[in-house]
Amino acid sequence: MPKRNRIVLWRHGQTDWNILNRFQGHSDIPLNEVGIYQAQHAARLLAAMEPTKIISSDLQRARTTADELAKLVNLPVEIDVELRETNGGNWEGKTGLENRAEDWANFVRWIDGDNNPAGDTGERRTEVALRAVAAINRALANGGEGQTLVVATHGGTARCVLGHLLELPQSHWGVIGGLSNAAWSIVQRNPRGWHLVEHNAGSIPEPIYGEESGAEPNA
Repeated sequence: MPKRNRIVLWRHGQTDWNILNRFQGHSDIPLNEVGIYQAQHAARLLAAMEPTKIISSDLQRARTTADELAKLVNLPVEIDVELRETNGGNWEGKTGLENRAEDWANFVRWIDGDNNPAGDTGERRTEVALRAVAAINRALANGGEGQTLVVATHGGTARCVLGHLLELPQSHWGVIGGLSNAAWSIVQRNPRGWHLVEHNAGSIPEPIYGEESGAEPNA
């Protein structure tokens, strides 16, 4: 039986803004020391999956994460801006508490999974899904079957990709739990489409920091 294509959606390691619950979006925030350790630890596990290609968001928290795997498997990291996190518009740089105070109705609707633009001027979830899935399809094109594509990206983007690939109604994408920092999900192709093989793997159960930057205080 031929090997099927697999996609490994890998969230970047921890940043200081994750801990502070600040909406990162397109803001280019680096990994902190814990995040670098997380990326190195996860990379050793992912290397055993024998990836055939690595692609990454252009934001440094994802690129640094991807680079840790690239060192181990001797593959280049192909950068694609379309794998970025959601553009958070006016919410970027602010904590969930601040965004609730300043833009309660829109922010809570968005956290609840609505498809309204993030931060009024940012992106809709469906827009994020379409651009990120297009980047993944470009990476898989002409490679045949049996590929293991590692996608270093962001928590919100990963959830949108999963919802789209698994053909869930957009209103139900929120049933997919978040990814811990440096954890991953795997989808595999079968004759009927993509199916979920693993979710939030590689993580000892721990808080999911920056859960779309809208976690309740002390949650």
